[in-house]
Amino acid sequence: MDAHEVNRARAKLALFVADVFAPVQRKDQRAKGDCYLRGLMTDGRRKSVQAMASRLPDGNEQNLQQFVNQSTWDPVPVRRRIAQRMVPLIGPDAWAIDDVSFPKDGRMSVAVAHQYCGALGKQANCQVAVSVHAVTDAASCPLQWRLFVPEEWADDVERRKKTGIPKEVGHREKWRLALDTIDELGGWGLVPPVVVADAGYGQNADFRDGLSRRGIKYVVAIRSDVTVHPHDARPTAPAWSGNGRRPQPRYRDKPSSVATLTAGHGRQAFTEVTWREGSRGPMRSRFLVLRVRPAGIRARRLAQAAATAQGGCWDGVLPEVTLLAEWPEGAKAPTGHWLSSLSAATPIAELVRLAKIRWRIEHDYRELKHGLGLDHFEGRSWTGWHHHVTLVTAAHAFLTEQRLAPKADTADSPSTRSSTPSRTC
Repeated sequence: MDAHEVNRARAKLALFVADVFAPVQRKDQRAKGDCYLRGLMTDGRRKSVQAMASRLPDGNEQNLQQFVNQSTWDPVPVRRRIAQRMVPLIGPDAWAIDDVSFPKDGRMSVAVAHQYCGALGKQANCQVAVSVHAVTDAASCPLQWRLFVPEEWADDVERRKKTGIPKEVGHREKWRLALDTIDELGGWGLVPPVVVADAGYGQNADFRDGLSRRGIKYVVAIRSDVTVHPHDARPTAPAWSGNGRRPQPRYRDKPSSVATLTAGHGRQAFTEVTWREGSRGPMRSRFLVLRVRPAGIRARRLAQAAATAQGGCWDGVLPEVTLLAEWPEGAKAPTGHWLSSLSAATPIAELVRLAKIRWRIEHDYRELKHGLGLDHFEGRSWTGWHHHVTLVTAAHAFLTEQRLAPKADTADSPSTRSSTPSRTC
């Protein structure tokens, strides 16, 4: 947005801020929140505090620095209000789970470590955050964030103290952070219609089991080496001599990788599906749906633990789910695989649409980073990072509301025009 667009939206922004920042008790802090949001939405290559303050007529660098880095206002109730406001507006078809990285120099920015950096596509010094987004094919927005704390920070007293990491916050795997976030959103009265995620999460049997135990359906990507049994395979128990522990039922045949299983059906078994209209025309490919039982030691242990928790004995039968595979035109073999706990009667077109709907959060990340300065924060503290992310989320939510409002395509409608070329995170 240029300065004139920001000024035209001031009245609507003031109403938005009054509602979303209502949990912030101090009037001066709410006013600074309004100012910070305008700074984020105003055109400019950098969205650091210094750069934003220089572009705003009422911008005061010292005040904004104090507001985002040292002020004691709690960002969680603000994010809660944003989520509760945006979910009914968007009417999500799914919640998408992902993580986003922020390249950093040095070792003193909160939770920074040498780890895989998606923004750079390699191992690098960066911060990583887990995010949950409400998504449809037409709109989306982040609902909540969790900063990933690497193991090296768990007992680093000096850096934890300097960056202000709360004592109760330690290292926790990303898939656990995702489940924690879903639980937190559930405490706010928000429940996902279905969860979608990439293979970084979908590959994990504990993550899928965690969703199932919460009664949450999923469509998640997996790697091609995940092993499964056909849905009609049944375990058998070896004869028991009467001595020692009774042997557990086992599947007679070894499981197959999903790549081997789906390729074995041949390309002729795959059906062409169109899932949405892209910028260059209809998005289509060929897909296959099978019912399978994910295998592996962890899958067996989780199934046995579930049976024990229900007071019964495990019969050795692994849970049944749907396997979706994609075989694009020109490919020599299937290139994409997903597992879904949705009903076996779910139409293939709906499965494909949900499997592909994660494209929306790539759109979110581009706008959040390049349009709103998500990764431009120059502070180092836990408090500052969470304040900044909350304010960027608020700016994104406000702009999403304006786009979804009637006549949102008029010349006066707010938009985010990135001053840098778009790229996928």
